Amino acid sequence: MPDRSETELPAAAWRPVGSAAAVLGIVLTGASNGYGFHRDELYFRALPAAWGYVDQPPLTPLLAHAFGHLSASPWALRIPATLAAMASVLVLALITREMGGGGLAQGLCAWAYALASTPLVMGHVLLTASLDLVIWPSACLFLIRVLLRRRPRWWPAVGGTVGLATYNKLLIVLLVVALGAGLLIVGPRSVLRSRWFLAAVLIAAVLALPNLLYQATHSWPQISMGRALSDNNAGEIRILMWPYLLLLLGPPLVPIWVAGLLALRSRPAWRPVKFLVVAFGVVLLETFAGGGQFYYPLGLLTVIFAIGCVPAADLLGRSPAWRRLTVVGVALNAAVSAVIALPVLPLSALAASPVPAINQTAGDQVGWPEYVRQIATVYQHLPASDRQHAVIIASNYGEAGALDRYGPALGLPHPYSGHNQLYFQARPPEVTRTVVIIGGQLPLAREHFASCTVAARLHNDANVDNEEQGEPVAVCREPEQRWPSLWQVFQHYD
Repeated sequence: MPDRSETELPAAAWRPVGSAAAVLGIVLTGASNGYGFHRDELYFRALPAAWGYVDQPPLTPLLAHAFGHLSASPWALRIPATLAAMASVLVLALITREMGGGGLAQGLCAWAYALASTPLVMGHVLLTASLDLVIWPSACLFLIRVLLRRRPRWWPAVGGTVGLATYNKLLIVLLVVALGAGLLIVGPRSVLRSRWFLAAVLIAAVLALPNLLYQATHSWPQISMGRALSDNNAGEIRILMWPYLLLLLGPPLVPIWVAGLLALRSRPAWRPVKFLVVAFGVVLLETFAGGGQFYYPLGLLTVIFAIGCVPAADLLGRSPAWRRLTVVGVALNAAVSAVIALPVLPLSALAASPVPAINQTAGDQVGWPEYVRQIATVYQHLPASDRQHAVIIASNYGEAGALDRYGPALGLPHPYSGHNQLYFQARPPEVTRTVVIIGGQLPLAREHFASCTVAARLHNDANVDNEEQGEPVAVCREPEQRWPSLWQVFQHYD
């Protein structure tokens, strides 16, 4: 079949698209030093550089270390998240263009998406999901070029994106399975027999090989992590994922991505990429079955949204009334999303608002310096004879990361934790007889120490009800087992 020429595509609307990406960058940069570090960011800071970890590949912690050298404040750590969010605006607008969307459609895609809820959340805080904002749409963009423009030479770009994505999250497998299922069910199946497709598979496999070797030589920890996430979250996720599907980009934008799904099914010219409808359904099924996190469909949802901007722009071009209504809807969605996703509210008002309940990352940025000061008070009140060989054990990586960040200035020793990768970093020395236990593992500790006394309760001045608020700070004495075996009790994945 002949290639579709580049000249058949609408001109790239760089001015409105670039302006949207720039505004997003300005907004995220201005908010980047807001409430404080997120628990995941504190964890990334505490991890040493490595080829991999039991709960994730190496890329995001490596970026956290690299940019963390610029400053000890959160803004430096968040630069990669901001850049990923800005790049995702450009990629999604290019998808709209690939589908035949002109300047209005591309501008609608860029501006509506850039200031939507989840892109703001993931662009504000450095999460492993932050890089997926651009990775999943990029893979889909290249695949759309293969199929819709009949340019098989883009297959290696698909494979390269998938292979490199494994250095951030192995979750890219969900996308690969979904896209593969869509192609097998709907077609065009013939593309799976081309030499370019085989080249893409080879490229992806070679690039992903170090990650696969790490998994194979460490007893496939991602499988254990997946099971742990499912055990902890599945019941809640299988219920929440459906309403959150409407909230991932914001309710005013739901009609646009629904229009994308309908247009993929009905437009003859889009038949080569009709499989994306099935792929989206497969991602939903994977999320429901796995029960990991409710945001897993976001990467493909944004692609469907970008496609939906084409029929939406067709309607807007014919109706001034719909144009005015869309402007109001996008502006309202941006305003509400900013309040939910960014540190817009003062800390004094955050606890009384619904924001922490809607956006857990907001609450997870609050209170860490205060918590560490409260832990330091307990530690410093230990008798000198106890303090000489006392250690601090944190129940989760947020607590451990906060102690690693703020503890040295308060004279605290390096913390220990059995959570995820931190379990393997170090265990308390054999001479340890006194332990300051932080958080939810206190009931477990009571079973293995002669005595445990709660000395304080963590409390943030903003009274935000996050995971640490009200958790105990206890002093436990005289372990009843030796540390090589006792330390195994504290290990947990989630």
